[in-house]
Amino acid sequence: MTLVSRNDLRLHRKIVVVDGEVAWTGSMNLVDPRYFKQDANVGQWVDAMVRVQGTVVVPLAMTVIGDWMLETAEPIETIIESAGLGLVEAKGRADVQVIPSGPGQSDDGLLQMLLAVINSAREELVLTTPYFVPDDSMLRALRGATGRGVRVDMILPEKVDSVLTRYASRSYYDELMDLGVRIYLYRKGLLHTKSITADRRISMFGTVNLDMRSLWLNYEVALFVYGAEFAEELHALQQSYMDDCECLAPEQWSKRPSSQRFLKNALRLVGPVL
Repeated sequence: MTLVSRNDLRLHRKIVVVDGEVAWTGSMNLVDPRYFKQDANVGQWVDAMVRVQGTVVVPLAMTVIGDWMLETAEPIETIIESAGLGLVEAKGRADVQVIPSGPGQSDDGLLQMLLAVINSAREELVLTTPYFVPDDSMLRALRGATGRGVRVDMILPEKVDSVLTRYASRSYYDELMDLGVRIYLYRKGLLHTKSITADRRISMFGTVNLDMRSLWLNYEVALFVYGAEFAEELHALQQSYMDDCECLAPEQWSKRPSSQRFLKNALRLVGPVL
């Protein structure tokens, strides 16, 4: 199998399930941001988690169980019994889909869901991601959004911990701004939250970066939430990030040194493996 021939696969999910009744997921690692990667000179990592109850806890718990089985080879019956899992009653008003992804698990299911959210927007689309190295289908979706008059705001950290990814991401800025996408650079640390809101009614929140590594090599999990209540809360968080950003001006960006342009375009070629 191709799956066992690679050594660069990564379990990138962040999930906590308590008593089979409450769960958390999002972008936060189990590390104090005051001390994590301080030598990278990017400031504190800025993350967000969501607390959920109701039936959405079940697929999150099953995702954890699947990862545990893969590592331990314990039978699922033993894991379920030791975890004390049982039936969960529905709570709240939002409809939520849990989409786990990874090599050998879901093919391009997560990518298709992300494209569906982008394509659903009619007025406003806000995206946050620490690493932006998209594939052609995502660029086409963003082009389609701006083409039908959607205001597209992309919030990215001004500095990231990976030099290669930093320059590969910046190679897309010209293309995005030519499409009409407004790029906001976050200045108060490494913005690590991964989120999308479309028209403040459909949301994506989870662990997936908008890069090809997350879409094709990492094991990720994302919540797709349908409803204005959650979308408004998430949009308010996105707006708080935007308030601490500088909106990148195309004329300012065009004045960067030619050496930087060459480096960015060269590293874009290796984007799929970053």
